Amino acid sequence: MAAGPDPANGAVSSHRRRRFDVRVVPHRRRSPFRLRDWRMSTKLATVLIVPSLAFLVLAGVQTSALVGRTTALNDFSRQVGIGRQITAVVHQLQQERDRSAGELGELRRGGDRETAVNNLRPLQAAADRAIDNLRRAAAPLADADASWRVAYSEALEAYDQVDDIRPAIPPAVLSSDTILSNYFRAIGAMLDLLAEPTPGQGQPELNDAVLRYVQLARVKELSSQVRARLYAAGRTGGYGTEDRVLLADLRAQQLTALSAFRVAATNDQIRRYDETTVAPGFLVATQLEERSLPAGDAAPEVLPSEQWWSASQQRQDLLRQLEAGVLDDAVRQADDASNGQLRATLLVVGGVVAVLLAALLISLLVGRSVARSMRLLRSQALRIAQVELPDALGRLKTVGGGVPTIEVAPAVVRSLDEIGELAEAFVAVHRSAVTVAVEQALMRRNVNAMFVNLARRSQVLVERQLELLDDLEREESDPDQLENLFKLDHLAARMRRNDESLLVLAGTDSTRRWNRPVGLGAMLLAAAAEIEQYQRVRIESVADVYVVGHAVGELVHLAAELLENATAFSRPDTPVVVTARIEAATALIEIVDNGLGMSPPALAEANAVLSSPPAADVAAVERMGLFVVSHLAARLGVTVRLDGRQDGLVARLVLPAGLLAPAGAVELDPPASARMLAANAARDGAAQPAGAWEAGAPAAGFDTRDLPVAGRPPGVAVPRQARSVPVRSEDVLAPAAASGDGGGWWSRQGPSAAAVPAAAVPPAVPVTGGTNERGLPVRVPMAQLSAVTRTAQPTSAPKRVDPDPEAVGGMLSRLYSGVRRAEAEDTTEIPVPPSGGYDEGGRRQ
Repeated sequence: MAAGPDPANGAVSSHRRRRFDVRVVPHRRRSPFRLRDWRMSTKLATVLIVPSLAFLVLAGVQTSALVGRTTALNDFSRQVGIGRQITAVVHQLQQERDRSAGELGELRRGGDRETAVNNLRPLQAAADRAIDNLRRAAAPLADADASWRVAYSEALEAYDQVDDIRPAIPPAVLSSDTILSNYFRAIGAMLDLLAEPTPGQGQPELNDAVLRYVQLARVKELSSQVRARLYAAGRTGGYGTEDRVLLADLRAQQLTALSAFRVAATNDQIRRYDETTVAPGFLVATQLEERSLPAGDAAPEVLPSEQWWSASQQRQDLLRQLEAGVLDDAVRQADDASNGQLRATLLVVGGVVAVLLAALLISLLVGRSVARSMRLLRSQALRIAQVELPDALGRLKTVGGGVPTIEVAPAVVRSLDEIGELAEAFVAVHRSAVTVAVEQALMRRNVNAMFVNLARRSQVLVERQLELLDDLEREESDPDQLENLFKLDHLAARMRRNDESLLVLAGTDSTRRWNRPVGLGAMLLAAAAEIEQYQRVRIESVADVYVVGHAVGELVHLAAELLENATAFSRPDTPVVVTARIEAATALIEIVDNGLGMSPPALAEANAVLSSPPAADVAAVERMGLFVVSHLAARLGVTVRLDGRQDGLVARLVLPAGLLAPAGAVELDPPASARMLAANAARDGAAQPAGAWEAGAPAAGFDTRDLPVAGRPPGVAVPRQARSVPVRSEDVLAPAAASGDGGGWWSRQGPSAAAVPAAAVPPAVPVTGGTNERGLPVRVPMAQLSAVTRTAQPTSAPKRVDPDPEAVGGMLSRLYSGVRRAEAEDTTEIPVPPSGGYDEGGRRQ
């Protein structure tokens, strides 16, 4: 069988996806390195991430600088805070050094070592406690800047040397300068550590704060050195050769340091210093120190050691209090600067984070809006392309009545931006496509109506032609002329099948109907009678099964198309074998030919058309048989498949259980016409055509010798020559019409055995089903009809009555007026005349 068109061009696939999360297959491979191939989400993420990263880099640099400055100020504040412990160590070392200088002078004069040790031991213990406090306070600064850690290690190393030199004081084995130099070195290292904190650039106030307490510490250190010299001179009983020069130098340095302090100090600090210098204890020490100053050529006075120590101790304590106050001011200023810088850093970091979060939030909202619009637009576009538009086209292609209303959904994106405009454009394109499809459906409906009208008219003409041929055959006695009339009759029957194919092309049901089951063998014989080369069809084995009456006409048409194809594409000297058997509650019919066969691609294409009927187009008209078979099979639920074989094709038809009736459902009376045909043929000695009706091998429950001649009542003999074979399908199926219930084909003459029912005799007493709760009889529905019977066979053939021509003209006028009204109402439904109506020939149907 020839292949048909691609089903994708004419029908909507039943396996179309209903989900829209699938991706559209691109026409080329997507590359991740090509910007235009990126997904929309990737592009939006890139637009969001790149500026965010740039902002984060700049904000990170700024924050890093702020964090570094905050860290530096925090370290500076902790280093300044440790100044309290450093000045405490310095103060205790000064006390120990000054006392040790006096004790060394006393020991050199032969003083008591035990007394010296007892005098120095409390001072040494106080210094050790101060250094321990310093170590604990400096522990958190292990990760401070390198310069501070170096200065701190040098200060501890110098103090360790002081601790090592202490045992040498009581024996006085070393010179005083050697012993005191270790104290000088340790105190100098502590003062350098005190001056080590650096706030960094741009902090002059903090630098001045450090300078103030450092200068004041130096003033106090110089004052302590002067006290040590004067105390040692008092314990020794005189000044050394270098004492005067050293004292003068120390006093000069003290004045310089004091001047630097007063320059850097605040007004409040200067006021406090001035108040300290006028204190009684400070004045007593100053007055005693002035007595040690040289006056002209007179030698400086040696101060009493204990008096001097007591007075100088009060002055040192006052300077220690002033030093602690200035240091507290520096610590407080450093803490304020550190806390202020920390707040500024946190504020900047918080602002950066807030701005970044706000930017991210806004970007996410905008990106989400764009992505949501794009996602909705993509979903709607896929739904239109994959579901709605194909469904609408499918509904319009398969329309049998009026054109349905196709609703076009509005755009899912309601925004007024470019995406919303694109969504509206999609909807506009969808609406235009639906409009074009509706117009095409209207045009196709008009074409179908034209096909139906032409086919109906042609059918009427063919039926009239067949009636005329029946009359001519009935009156013809010449065997040769009768054979020509038979051929013309068969050609007219094939023309009628072409008209029915046009009805199938237009989507209209066939007009041939049976209301009683028909044997499967009789149905196959009727199909063979519909083709030209019916002599080549051999029905070998047919299961004893019947086909429901409403499907007989279309099944005959379907099988005739397959038989026509098998005989047309095989050699004239080869038979076409037909078999039918029962398989799993279905009937399997196989039509085997020894023809040209088909290539695998053409066979696959033909099977695709058979499984999915295409729409009517030019290709369908060119290959009418395949189109008709596919649509009839889809209409009846019959599975048709073509399989290749070594020399030809095998067409397999699977009739579902719904089309089958139980075996023996109809008992056919042997028609007398067939017997009379055989008797007349034997009497007249008419020669049968060579190979005539070789297809008529006896099917299940059917005898080809009893075939009637269509158009003649049973029992009427042909004058000289009868048909040697049935030439039309209704001739084969005529025995079904002979059954007693009017179960024949609704042809131009109506049921061939239209029996007159016997008069119904109702029962004398109504049949009841007992009484109800009120005591009233309960009637049995339809019980009175059980007595109505009909004769199995008509008592006599109905008399044929020709209608009045004027009545026929009036009927046709009413018919045409009804057709015009139907066309005005815009419908493609062409009504089939019901039972008992009249066709254009004036015959009852």
